[in-house]
Amino acid sequence: MRRLLLQNSVYSLVFLLFVSCKTYKLADAKSVSNSEKTVENLYFSSNEDYVYKCQMDIYKNHVSGILILKKINETTHRVVLTSDFGNKLIDFEISDDDFKLNYVLPDLDKKIVINFLKNDFQQLLKRQYPVSESFENDNSKIYLSKVDKKIYYLFFNKENGLLKRIIYTKNNKEKIDFTFDAKKHIFADSLNLQHKDFKINIKLFQITETE
Repeated sequence: MRRLLLQNSVYSLVFLLFVSCKTYKLADAKSVSNSEKTVENLYFSSNEDYVYKCQMDIYKNHVSGILILKKINETTHRVVLTSDFGNKLIDFEISDDDFKLNYVLPDLDKKIVINFLKNDFQQLLKRQYPVSESFENDNSKIYLSKVDKKIYYLFFNKENGLLKRIIYTKNNKEKIDFTFDAKKHIFADSLNLQHKDFKINIKLFQITETE
C-alpha cells in the first residue's frame, strides 16, 4: 500500500512539473513587419507617487495593505508596502540590476519572499524592451523582446495603443502574466500579477491617480 502511495506521489509530482514547465507559444497571432526598435512600459514613469490598494496571496498566506511606488531617478524606484493601518511592512529600492532593502517586517524577512518580490518588481518596473519580432491578432499589436534568456511578449491594444499585458518567460517557460487595466499611458488603474509555476498572485487597485 505504501509503495502504491509513493508511486502515485511520484506520478503526481512528475505531472505537476510537466504542467508547470510547458513551453509558452503565442497563439492566434500572425507575424507582421517590424517597424518598432523598442517599446516601453510607461505605467510607472511619472515623477508623482503611485498609490495602490494591494492584495498579495503567497500560497495560503494573504497580505493586504497600501503599496506606494515612487520613481527616484530614471533607473530606480522606491517601493513601500504598509498595512491598512499605516504600519510599514517592507521598503526597498529597485532597478534592473540593483536591489536595496531598507526595511522588512521580521515576519516577512524570509529569503524566498524577498527574492520573489525583487524579481516580480524588477519585471513589473522594467521600462524599455528591445523589439525582436512583431505580431498582431484581432485586438492587439504584440512585440517579442529578448533579453539574455528572458523573453517578453508585450500586448498593446490596437484601438487606444495602451499596454494591456506582458507575458514574461524564461528558458521558453511562462513565468509571470502581468495584466493591466488603464486609461492613460503613464498610469494603470489596476494590475494583476499571476505566477504560472507558483501559487503567487499580486493585485493592485488605484487609490490616487497620477496626472
